[in-house]
Amino acid sequence: MARQTVQEMVDGLIEDLGGRKISVLAPVVRGRKGEYRKELQDYLRQGYLRARVDGRWIELEEPPALARYRRHDIEIVVDRLAVEPSAASRLAEALEAAIRLGNGLAVAWAGEGEERLLSQGASCPRCGTSVETPAPRLFSFNSPYGACKGCDGLGTQLKVDPRLVVPDESLSVEAGAITAWGDATGTWYGGTLRALARHYGFSMKTPWKRLPARIRKLLLYGSESETIRFEYRTRKGSSFIHHGTFEGVINNLERRYRETASEPVREKIGSLMNPTPCPACGGARLRPESLAVKVDGLDISRWCALAVSDARERAGRLRFAGSQALIAAPILKELGGRLGFLEDVGLGYLTLDRAAATLAGGEAQRIRLATQIGSQLTGVLYILDEPSIGLHHRDNRKLLDTLLRLRDLGNTVVVVEHDRDTIEAADWVVDLGPGAGRHGGEVVAEGPPASLSAQPASLTGRYLCGAAAIPVPARRRAGNGQALEVLGASAHNLKHIDVRFPLGAFTCVTGVSGSGKSTLVNDILHAALERKLGGGGAFPAAHRGLRGAEQLDRLAYVDQSPIGRTPRSNPATYTGVFTFIRDLFARLPESRVRGYAPGRFSFNVKGGRCEACAGDGMVKIEMHFLPDVYVHCEVCRGRRYNRETLEVQYKGRSIADVLEMTVEEALDFLGAVPPIRRKLETLRDVGLGYIQLGQSATTLSGGEAQRVKLATELSKQSTGRTLYLLDEPTTGLHFEDVRALLGVLQALVDRGNTVIVIEHQLDVIKSADWIVDLGPEGGDRGGSVVAAGPPEAVARAKGSYTGEALRQVLRT
Repeated sequence: MARQTVQEMVDGLIEDLGGRKISVLAPVVRGRKGEYRKELQDYLRQGYLRARVDGRWIELEEPPALARYRRHDIEIVVDRLAVEPSAASRLAEALEAAIRLGNGLAVAWAGEGEERLLSQGASCPRCGTSVETPAPRLFSFNSPYGACKGCDGLGTQLKVDPRLVVPDESLSVEAGAITAWGDATGTWYGGTLRALARHYGFSMKTPWKRLPARIRKLLLYGSESETIRFEYRTRKGSSFIHHGTFEGVINNLERRYRETASEPVREKIGSLMNPTPCPACGGARLRPESLAVKVDGLDISRWCALAVSDARERAGRLRFAGSQALIAAPILKELGGRLGFLEDVGLGYLTLDRAAATLAGGEAQRIRLATQIGSQLTGVLYILDEPSIGLHHRDNRKLLDTLLRLRDLGNTVVVVEHDRDTIEAADWVVDLGPGAGRHGGEVVAEGPPASLSAQPASLTGRYLCGAAAIPVPARRRAGNGQALEVLGASAHNLKHIDVRFPLGAFTCVTGVSGSGKSTLVNDILHAALERKLGGGGAFPAAHRGLRGAEQLDRLAYVDQSPIGRTPRSNPATYTGVFTFIRDLFARLPESRVRGYAPGRFSFNVKGGRCEACAGDGMVKIEMHFLPDVYVHCEVCRGRRYNRETLEVQYKGRSIADVLEMTVEEALDFLGAVPPIRRKLETLRDVGLGYIQLGQSATTLSGGEAQRVKLATELSKQSTGRTLYLLDEPTTGLHFEDVRALLGVLQALVDRGNTVIVIEHQLDVIKSADWIVDLGPEGGDRGGSVVAAGPPEAVARAKGSYTGEALRQVLRT
């Protein structure tokens, strides 16, 4: 960048805006809070009459009252003139005055959306573009001075997705291929489409995919250059003719979305929209002036697109000289340290611009942990809840070294964990049990890890010393001879890979963190199968094709998302067992006498519930400046139902008593009812015998929610052609719970079904029939199939970190 003289500014304006009228503005206030009443009066006394305040033109004789605690932009109008060579001296005087008032900045305004920022401080020597002196806010997409004007710093704009407008390309226009416009045989839109067919010479009966690309583009995006004769018929039989251009289905939808005030219409059109990269910034989120500043050939957006490990390596190679070296030294030291902390906790594969909403719980927790390491505090108690979630065996060592470093700084680290390596690395272990739920709550052992094996009541100790173990299967299934094949997977970091999943077998997809497992299984395989088997769902991520889907008739996808986002949702309602319980209570003699139907025993329906709390059992007390407080309802005492409903009892227990039972208690109490018994047994079989039937969904961990979903799927009748997809099902599970879960999954496969899991837990990996190991590293250095085959074959594969860990396990 170079300094630009006033004469150079004048010459540039004459060349760009010659013959046009402009206003020369002096930006005296930029993004600062205050009322500025006195300052505006001073400018009026100096002879200036107009200004632009927060984008609005005002007269300084009657300035508006500005909010004291809001940020404002104030630009004084210095002169208004035509840009002509004959007015060059006047233009120069106006620019000099504006630069003097604006501390080196001036603005040439030529109309709405068209203005030039002029600066004596910095300008491009080639194109003459001026920018203000760089400040941190210029490189922040959260600041109006750095954010792209096209997308306000979001990087994306909501645009109608053509795939959602025409979801089924095998349909013709007449048969309703353009679902957003509904019936093509009548209505206003139908008349429009028929006129288009006549004008452009295509048949409305031709399947969409067989229409010429030119016609499909015209229908979606219109043509403003051709006048078309549209003929419409009214319901009374009369007709009228209109000549005009066609704006296109997508342009029509986007215009109506912007202009309509009807919320239902906006919701309907919004369902057809997806975020697309902003055309102004290409997804970089910043304005051109911000992206023009580069370090080592990269602008800040491209720096943030680097993975943590790549950014650390590249920043370490930066070299500066002279005064630049003095300025950069502390910045580079801090940058290298922070990136190093992220890499130390196993997050080297994450890109710096990764959206927080896309992070797994374990990743977010480790980012917070890296922040704490950088603080170098001592005397702090750190409490971590399963930090190893989502970590490969190789990366776990880095996390443990980080925790030990925190301890060695003089801090206390308390970790809730089931991982064997973490337990064995601890200085002190507190083992709770002996069982779960009502069978637990006691300290069965405490002391160094090696001492747990001497405690007979410690199930953890038995697994640590080898007295209890999950055995390696005696045989590996070869499958049923058929396979699912994902072809040309290229989304995110996947390297155009073909992956084979044998059907009728138990497959485990593994690999280091960030190697592409979730992209392959969740974003491609799950989404593609959901659309093929169910006809709906999200569009799969980039891949060439999918083979073998016709061999399946059902897909069961079990992830760790909550089973409900309100306290009303619970395991009983989610699994459907509550329906049978309500039917049981409705069939009791007391209910028949009173005329109670099953709805009487629902806490979501008026009639049987407590109306004081609307069936919540809790009442929210708003604390204004403090978090809201929830207390038990004073009327029902937290039991959710009114007195009349609670008077109906089965074996001396009311419907509220049943909801307070654990799964095991309910199985003993209601096990004589076959449909109830089957659903409760599946909850128990997946290790959830300790949870209460009416336990709020918001209190369940991710692993518990996933197992509730799994139990719901298991309680359904299996056809033997079902594919079960699970994402890290061992999260939150003890060794003994893992053993029970594996028994359930193996039983599913024995009945002819297919199970595919994403997993790092070695007991699960060694129990699989087939392994797909991705890597070799995370991020850009991942995305390849490192090894595929039975566990014994993967253990022999060179370059497989999973194989290295398996060699130790299979040897025992």
